[in-house]
Amino acid sequence: QVQLVASGGGLVQPGGSLRLSCAASGFTFSLYTMSWVRQAPGKGLEWVSDISSGGGSAYYTDSVKGRFTISRDNARNTLYLQMNSLKPEDTAVYYCAKKGLIPSIVPASWGQGTQVTVSS
Repeated sequence: QVQLVASGGGLVQPGGSLRLSCAASGFTFSLYTMSWVRQAPGKGLEWVSDISSGGGSAYYTDSVKGRFTISRDNARNTLYLQMNSLKPEDTAVYYCAKKGLIPSIVPASWGQGTQVTVSS
């Protein structure tokens, strides 16, 4: 069964940094483009970033360009998101996922995600 476990979230002040991790299992991680997706309170799911299977290409939503960096370690089946210069509007639950259409309901395979709260 596909399982994706995100971790590393927490409470930070505006301008601070966090590094999120995602442990993947149940599929051949190195063959798939991976994504980070987030859900702010009361809002729908929003795509944040993609990284190609080998890590050579990365893409970001405009609101995080220049602040976030996606990376992966295929030997450890792990996806990362380095988040710098955090803003209150980055507050959300962050999930990792295989690249695809953004669902309206969080799939069970995505787990609980990890909460990021940016507040002074």
